[in-house]
Amino acid sequence: MYVKINKKKRVGAGAPVYLAAVMEYLATEILELAGNAARDNKKTRIIPRHFQLAIRNDEDLNKPLSGVTVAQGGVLSNIQAVLLPKKTEKMA
Repeated sequence: MYVKINKKKRVGAGAPVYLAAVMEYLATEILELAGNAARDNKKTRIIPRHFQLAIRNDEDLNKPLSGVTVAQGGVLSNIQAVLLPKKTEKMA
C-alpha cells in the first residue's frame, strides 16, 4: 500500500519581481517597435496594425509570439521577388 503525498511546489520570493521585470521589458520593446512602425507610416497614434507589423518584422518577437493573433492587425504583405521591378544599372 502506497501513501499519497501531495508536495506543493513553492515559488521563491524573487520570482514575482523577476516576472514583473520581464513583462515590463517585453511591453517596452513592443511599444517602441510599434511606435517606430507608426512613425514610418506617418501616424501619431499607435493602432493594432502597428503592433502586428512590429511583432512580425522582429525575429526575436515573432518566434515566441507566432501563435498570437492581434485583433484588427491584418496580415503582412508578401510580394515575391520575381514580381518586383528589376533595377537597371546606368552606364557611367
